[in-house]
Amino acid sequence: MARQTVSITQDFSQPLGTVFEFLSKPENLGPLYGVPIKRIVDAKDPGNPNGVGSVRRMRIGPVAVEETITKFEKNSLIEYRVTKGGFLKHQLGTMRFSEHDGKATLDYTIEVESQIPFGTLPLKLALQSAIGGALRKYAARS
Repeated sequence: MARQTVSITQDFSQPLGTVFEFLSKPENLGPLYGVPIKRIVDAKDPGNPNGVGSVRRMRIGPVAVEETITKFEKNSLIEYRVTKGGFLKHQLGTMRFSEHDGKATLDYTIEVESQIPFGTLPLKLALQSAIGGALRKYAARS
């Protein structure tokens, strides 16, 4: 099946810097998404270990997936690709942040394609539900 795109837009009552800082750290994403996530490779920039070149690993049951940060612009953009593990043929995540009236907005897209026949659409729906729900919960408590 062809690639599918997950699209999530979430508004927050917090300022852009606060939301970006929280969502850029793997140690925050694990509890938010309910799966173990940790940074296993630091970026070359010692001032930003979660920046370009950093790698985070997540475990979903017995499956481990590694994502590498390919673009990082503070308070603006985080882009990553799955670089190891799982059953994905392709995954590209793009998180674009903006601020309006002192409040943050996240536009999050994920291109996905599964190696499993007919697995792409269920994967898209699962990601949309899990990530969208987690971001809504975070926004509600912020």
